[in-house]
This record gives sequence, C-alpha cells and structure tokens, in this order.
Amino acid sequence: MLSAIILIAFVNRSYNRKISGEIRTEAELIAKGTEMDGSRYIESIAVEDMDDMRITWLDKNGRVLFDSEGEDDGSDIFDSADVREAFRNGSGSSTKRYTSISSSSMSHSVRLKDNTVVRVTDVHSSFAAQLAEAMRPLLVFLALTALISALLASHFSKKIVRPINDIDLDHPKIKGSYPELEPLLEKLRSQNSRAARQMEELRMSREQFSLITESMSEGIILADPKLNVLACNSGAISLLGAEGDAEGQSIYSLERSDIFRKCVQNAAGGRHSECILRLDSGDVEVIASPAKSGDIVNGIVVLLMDVTEKEKLEIMRREFTSNVSHELKTPLTTIYGISDMLESGIVKPEDVAGFGGNIRSEAERLINLINDIVSLSKLDEETMPIKTEEVDLYELASEVMNRLEMTAAEKDVRMSVNGAHVIFSGSRTVLEEIIYNLCDNGIKYNTSGGAMEVKISHIPKTAIITVSDTGMGIPKEHIDRIFERFYRVDKSRSRRIKGTGLGLSIVKHGVMFHGGTVRVESTPGKGTIFTIELPLGNK
Repeated sequence: MLSAIILIAFVNRSYNRKISGEIRTEAELIAKGTEMDGSRYIESIAVEDMDDMRITWLDKNGRVLFDSEGEDDGSDIFDSADVREAFRNGSGSSTKRYTSISSSSMSHSVRLKDNTVVRVTDVHSSFAAQLAEAMRPLLVFLALTALISALLASHFSKKIVRPINDIDLDHPKIKGSYPELEPLLEKLRSQNSRAARQMEELRMSREQFSLITESMSEGIILADPKLNVLACNSGAISLLGAEGDAEGQSIYSLERSDIFRKCVQNAAGGRHSECILRLDSGDVEVIASPAKSGDIVNGIVVLLMDVTEKEKLEIMRREFTSNVSHELKTPLTTIYGISDMLESGIVKPEDVAGFGGNIRSEAERLINLINDIVSLSKLDEETMPIKTEEVDLYELASEVMNRLEMTAAEKDVRMSVNGAHVIFSGSRTVLEEIIYNLCDNGIKYNTSGGAMEVKISHIPKTAIITVSDTGMGIPKEHIDRIFERFYRVDKSRSRRIKGTGLGLSIVKHGVMFHGGTVRVESTPGKGTIFTIELPLGNK
C-alpha cells in the first residue's frame, strides 16, 4: 500500500508538470494570437471545444475584457497570484485547491504588449481524488495478495518446518537435515549421549542403593523436610510391622507412637535423636539424624535396629554380674569368717582341722567358679586356644566316667558307657568339658540308687552323644532357661548341691563352638535326657 501511494504521488507530480507545461504553452499561443488579431482571435478560440479550460482577458485595471465562462466580475481573478505576477513580470502561474478534495485548478497568465493579460485556467483531478479512485482496486489487489501470501506462507512454512518437526530428538540424524541445523543437532546428540550416561549411572546407583538396603536386616528410612518418605527398605517395614509401600506417604504412617513421633520431630528440627520402641514383635532402636546443608535441614535419615536380643543380653549381663557377685561373695564370706575366727583364737585346737577343711572346700569352690567363668568367656569370645585333633568320643566318655567314679559312689549312682567308637575332629578340651558337665549333673541331680548312662552313636555325617539319668527331672516351663548362666530350677535345693551354676552354659557354648546342637527331654520324677548332635568333618 505504501508503495502504491508513493507511486501515485510520483505519477501525480509528473501529471501536474505535464498539465502545467500544456497550460503555459496554450496561454502563450493565445497571447500571441490575441496580440495579432485582437478579440476576434480570442473569441474564435473560445468557440472551439476547450474542455475544462477557461480563457480570461483582463485589461491593466483588472476589468474583464473576455471570459470564456461569461463572468463579468474579474475582481477575484485580478487578485490571483498568477495575474499579479504577470502584470509585474510578464507571466505567472498558480495552482488552487478547492475545498473539495476531488479537483484542483492550475492557471497561467501572460502580459501582452498593450499591458493586458491573458489568463488560461484548467481544472483537473487532485492527488487525493486519484488516490481515492485507485484505492478500491488497490484494496482488492492487497486482499488477494494477502490471501495468496497467507496460503503460500502456510504451505512453504510447513514444508520448511516439516524436516525440523520430523527430527528425532532422542536419535537426531545430521545427514539429510538443513546445514544450518547441523551444529544444533550435533550438540543435541552430544547432550543426549551425556544424559543417557548420567541416567544409566543414576539407575545403577539406585539399584545398588536398593540392593544394599534390601540386604540389610536393619531398617533405613529417608524422608524429605515435610517428613514424606523418599525411600524405605523392607527391613524397616518388617521391624515396624507396617504394611504396603510407604514411599510418598508420611513417615508417621509407618509408626504412630508418641516416642517415634518425638524422635522424628527432633531430627526434623536439626537434632540427633535416639529412642527404643517396645513393640509386640520386639524391641527396636530408632536413630534419627537430620540431613543438613549448612543450617538448613533438607531431610532426615532414620535407622532402625532390632535390639530385642541385645536387650535380653543386657538383662542377662546384669543378672550374670549379680549372680557372679553373689556366687563369689558366698565362699569368700565363709573363708573370711572362718579366718577371722581362727585369728581371734576362739576355735578350739581340735576343731582347727575341720575349719581348715571348710576353708579348703570353699576355696576349691571359688577356684572352680573362676575357672568356669574363664572357660565360658573364652567360648563366648572364641578366644579359647584351639587344638583340633581326632577324638574317640567313646574313649573320652570312658575317661570322664573314671574321673567321676568317686562322686558316683558317694551318691550311689550306677554309670555306664554304651555305643560305638565314633571319631570326631575337634577340641578335646572342650568336648571333655561338655561330657563332664553333663555327667556331673546326671550324678548330682540323681536319686540315690539311680543310674546315669552315656551313649555314643552316629548317623551319616553326624555324631550323637546321649546322656540320660533317672534323677529328679526338669519341669517343662524351665527347660528353655536351664542353659542360662546361674539359672536354678529349684534354688533352695540347688544350694545344697555343690556346683557353680555354669555347667550347662558351658555345654551349650561348647556345642555351638563345634557347630552342633543340643536338646533336652525331661519328665519330673523320672529323669532327663540330653542329646548332642555334632557334624562330622566340620572340624
């Protein structure tokens, strides 16, 4: 449109120049003719078809001598710029634009020798009229051009963009694409390759993390600052007795107790916190720590551990310490009391030997107790010197019987060894302790005139030692605890029977040391059977 307007302006300018030249020429010709022939010439010219041209002849006073349009008043003509200029300079031109934009007039005046002036005026279309006339077809042309341009632009833009839209962003192909896009595609392919490597590394890291955490018996929970679970292994689900997948849920969906809530909230507040949960399934220790970045808590890590056995061991340790203190204090108190009596001289000379025997008996009891404690500690810590050798269990049982003959005779208990000669590879010292303690108990807790038998047998890959007696037996509710240190089924009666209270604990740990098992069958008033199974070829 702008180009069309500029073009019309140039055409109009050229047209005006042409019209102006034609009017000037026409005016000069009429002026010469008028000078030669006077009014007859100008009247003859006016009679001819002059189209829109107007011829006016004025005298030197501005009076109209002739006007082709028949107007007598020439005051407005006399005042026109071209007429005044013609009177002064001999010729003049002027252009007048009417209030209507459709036309304008162009005039040229020439002064004759007699000082009269001939004026020629021509009316023609204005620039605005020409522009208005050309605007309608121009607008139609522009509309058609815009429509065709839009259709062509849509077609060619789709054609141009199609190869770009068809680019596989995951596997961009450089060949066959626009040369201008090759650097971009190369960069994209490089970034895809880098992203693929990073994703693979991330996947492997997550798999390794999951594999490690799932293989843990301990529970681990990772939570964000809002305490929503990010990761949770099966150990945590099992220890807390929760159900389903906890990821994305609140950590309190796993455990809602006040103790757990307080522990977690302390960690979320930036403080390390620990607590013990007393659950139906056992005792669980909770260790909650904040994951910080500077002073900002970005999440928490909760570690869960089953401390049921630990708590039991702690109770057993306290009981053991208490029992050991008591067992050590009893003979020491006796020895101290007798020694004090001897030192004070209140013991008769004939009673000194008896009191000395008591001191010796209590000292022997004290030594045996200490030896048993040392042996048990070594078995617990697996620090007992190991000397593996081939041991004939039948011969070893016979040797133990020989050592206990006097004790059995005092209690009137018959002893016997039966079975086969089974060779076992293990620690002779530990095996001897096992058989001795079982046989010693079989005699001490037997009835007068009773019997105690040791039987050695084997089945494929397993050696079996069976020690049975016809003693007082063990009530069923006590069987699970008889291997605990210093545990007494009947404390009042057991105190009358010499012993350290550690014999069966030594038996249990000695059997475990050799990778075996021990089980008990007992009927109160009828007797007890201890059966030990040891794997052949493992030691």
